[in-house]
Amino acid sequence: MPRAVVLGCTAVLATSALSACSGGSGAKADDGRGGAPAPARISVNLSGEQAEAGRPVTVELAEGTLKRVAVRDGKGGTLDGAVSPDGRRWTSTRPAAPGTSYTVEARDDKGGTASKRFATAKPEKINKLTLAPGKNATVGIAHPLSVVFDNPVKNKAEVERRLKVTTSHRTTGSWGWVKDYSGRDRVDWRPKSYWKPGTKATLKAELNGVDSGGARGWFVRDYTTTLTVGRNQLVKVDLDAHRLTLLRDGAEVRSLPVSGGTPGGDKRSWGGTSVLMAKEGTINMRSETVGLGDAYDKMVDSSMRLTWSGMYAHAAPWNRAFLGRANHSSGCVGMGSEDAAWLFGQAQVGDPFEITGADTKGNPEAGNGYGAWNESWADWQGRSALS
Repeated sequence: MPRAVVLGCTAVLATSALSACSGGSGAKADDGRGGAPAPARISVNLSGEQAEAGRPVTVELAEGTLKRVAVRDGKGGTLDGAVSPDGRRWTSTRPAAPGTSYTVEARDDKGGTASKRFATAKPEKINKLTLAPGKNATVGIAHPLSVVFDNPVKNKAEVERRLKVTTSHRTTGSWGWVKDYSGRDRVDWRPKSYWKPGTKATLKAELNGVDSGGARGWFVRDYTTTLTVGRNQLVKVDLDAHRLTLLRDGAEVRSLPVSGGTPGGDKRSWGGTSVLMAKEGTINMRSETVGLGDAYDKMVDSSMRLTWSGMYAHAAPWNRAFLGRANHSSGCVGMGSEDAAWLFGQAQVGDPFEITGADTKGNPEAGNGYGAWNESWADWQGRSALS
């Protein structure tokens, strides 16, 4: 730990700085002896131009009581904090970020002031993240709040503590760490049960100044995303009956004939619950990308992605002889062109697809799309680094 530096600040601070620290008018205080107040004597735990990042800033007063402390960075941001019950120590609630200069200004109960400047060392490696859904998205009742990290996260508990979720309906939920299908670390926040329609949720990832751990990089900014839950609807797919049914508010809207994955091998469909990840429209599908050789290479309409491993619901007019009769696809849920276009228009990203059938290939992993709903609530809570 760097040696504490004791400051005897004799320079008069600018009026604006005094106002920011004290909330007063900037008038001179009387120390009871008819003169200007004596300078405050403070020590700050971080000093110099290469101070250690990732630690809270602490300010200690040699004598008297701290009345105000302000810690500002070079961009005008501040570190919030609190004074100890005895009034002698102030500690920031968040750590000092790497590669950042800070100015500390303090005032004691006698009107004395002091200031100090320090800068933290620049990070050798930075970790970034991607949030889903994007800002101000409207999603279905099964979409989680999801964070994917560019680099591995060793300090999972510390990172999770900095992820703050607020909801308009006091929704009960939990973070769970998974391995994304890309191989990267990912943490999802899912409700205990499907979202209540109309719920608004905000995720604030207050990660600036947090170390990923194990030389995996520092976080150097905060992130925020929001979602609003849309219609209460879900899709039930019965591969034994070869039917897909859209339900809204618990009532059937429409039932469509479909054909799922061919039984008995790698072409079987996933069962369990998958979540509509994206409405991709007309895309090129090639069997090589999902490990099925050169079986197909075609443009496919009304494509709705359900897993990262390549399961979609989509138009399959070439398979019309099997729609509603037999499962004869390469793993996707296919339907007629008009039916698929209708479902594409009705579906919301985040709608759950609950898929049943005697010959599915089990449930997708939690990181293969948004497969968290295939785990019990207790098992999902067990994935939290804070459990």
